[in-house]
Amino acid sequence: MSNPRHRIPLSAPQLSGEELGAVAAALESNWVAGVGPDVDRFEEEFASSQGTACALATTSGTAALHLALRVLGVGPGDEVLVSTLTFCASVNPIIYLGATPVFVDSDAQSWNMDPALLAEELEQRGRSGRLPAAVVVVHLYGQLADMTPILSACERWGVPVVEDAAESLGATTRGPGPGPARYAGSLATLGIFSFDGSKVITTAMGGMLVSHRKELIDRARKLARQAREPVAHYEHEEIGYNYRLSNLLAAVGRAQLRVLSDRVSARREVFARYERALAGVSGVALQPEAPWGVHARWLTCITLDPSLVRVSPESMRIALSERGIESRALWKPMHRQPVYQRAGYRVVGGAVADHLFRDGLCLPSSSSLSSSDVREVADAIREIVLGGG
Repeated sequence: MSNPRHRIPLSAPQLSGEELGAVAAALESNWVAGVGPDVDRFEEEFASSQGTACALATTSGTAALHLALRVLGVGPGDEVLVSTLTFCASVNPIIYLGATPVFVDSDAQSWNMDPALLAEELEQRGRSGRLPAAVVVVHLYGQLADMTPILSACERWGVPVVEDAAESLGATTRGPGPGPARYAGSLATLGIFSFDGSKVITTAMGGMLVSHRKELIDRARKLARQAREPVAHYEHEEIGYNYRLSNLLAAVGRAQLRVLSDRVSARREVFARYERALAGVSGVALQPEAPWGVHARWLTCITLDPSLVRVSPESMRIALSERGIESRALWKPMHRQPVYQRAGYRVVGGAVADHLFRDGLCLPSSSSLSSSDVREVADAIREIVLGGG
């Protein structure tokens, strides 16, 4: 279908209307660099909103993860266990530090790191004296991994955990206990977030590192400012990075943070509309919500049952694109990425992640997506499934 009437994007940013005034105020104050009152307040407000003690605003989620691993002491010769079903930004900081990633498969229930596989791997490593320096758990597409058994297994062996919550800002636990729900990124030693243009809230580019341990954030803050020593002149005893978020982007972040709960609610409603619209379409299943958490639904994802659907996800992606609808394959597992295969990095399991990549597709999920847009996408999926392509 050529020249579509309009194009439905995968995940478009949505501004609240307060960003322009916030940026104007920052410009009038002449605070535009990597320090300033909006940076300080964004960090404080973000930490408070997510239930952590402290936070550090960074240039990207990748930078935040790099800092997280650095302050944990990860370095050459170390190994780090990391989810295989993820984006490469969850892995590359491990390699930046000279360490070696070991990929861990997903569980079918949440699509995140399989706690049983992780526990088994840690048991074997613990008994042989080969414990990893850290574990990086990725919360995919808005859904928390099953953190209770993951944290228990890591605590048993004294292995620190970093939560990569770049895709899951606003996701919460849903436990049986009397305590309040806890947020993705606030459960482990350190957590990281991303604010790029596709995320639930955005600062155009940027990220956040959070922790309950102030000494880790203080250490990361020094490294993020080129590791400058606290003296009058510029003195450096170690290598640092230029990873501080600008005051202008922090001003945008503060405006966006005020509508976070609205954006999560809107994306959950987008999912609910898809759920209703695709009911009865044989062979099409939406990503389940695991019982231990509330899914933020950054992206609504589906899988196609090849025994019931004659069209592949890639064929569906192309057919949707021809109709003016943007979609995307699920993440190609890291153990299948050529750059990591050539390096010979090990994978624990892998079949579940392979299956999800083979059969999965991400649908348009913007918080501003209208009911008619969801209906258009769902009708197109039904037509493609029934037509076989």
